[in-house]
Amino acid sequence: MRLADKTAIITGGANGIGKETALLFAKNGAKLIIADFDEHSGTSTVEEVRALGAQAHFVKADVSAADDVNQLVTRTVEAFGRVDILVNNAGITRDGWLVKMEQAQWERVIGINLTGVFLCTQAVAGVMIAQGEGVILNAASVVALYGNVGQTNYAATKAGVIGMTKTWAKELGPKGVRVNAVAPGFVATAMTEKVPEKVLQLMKEQTPLRRLGQPRDIANAYLFLASDEASFINGAVLSVDGGLSF
Repeated sequence: MRLADKTAIITGGANGIGKETALLFAKNGAKLIIADFDEHSGTSTVEEVRALGAQAHFVKADVSAADDVNQLVTRTVEAFGRVDILVNNAGITRDGWLVKMEQAQWERVIGINLTGVFLCTQAVAGVMIAQGEGVILNAASVVALYGNVGQTNYAATKAGVIGMTKTWAKELGPKGVRVNAVAPGFVATAMTEKVPEKVLQLMKEQTPLRRLGQPRDIANAYLFLASDEASFINGAVLSVDGGLSF
């Protein structure tokens, strides 16, 4: 199995892409910590992971809160002794036109999508450096590259994630820690369930493969980048978008 005996933290692991990643990692031998503030769904995901024969624990955490993040990493090390993989998957949207966006909308998205990635990576970096190895995977987005109407806050965070990914790849690479990002296109998740049908159709038409991505499409990318098959990939941003970005 591609992740045999590896310990992985997946933030935002209770639903959507995070949950799909957790299930796929479990099938490939990983031990999992599911971090999320949705306790009900997080506990349910852990039960599904355990049903596959993998070890897993749920940790309730708000990734924008340093105390929660430090507790998350401490509990992971206590449970499994190490942290091999961090998937910074947690993310939210609070969309609005620039001229109408409230500061609270801006700050909450920045807190989860950008500060959360910083805090989680900072917390695991010391553990991985001491181990002499580790993999950090960050959730970027196609909107970081091309922008998107109504998503000033979201686009800003995802562009920031790309910048941090490349910086950390240079800082941590010499210590044996690889850092990469995945930039999904339009994916069928709870976020897109709120989108009007005519907009969804437009998304499909803009994508050369003429469909929305599925959570498994993104999970497969995470699995590859987390595995030893990607051992010479560092500082990359892998677009998984059906051809939307070229």
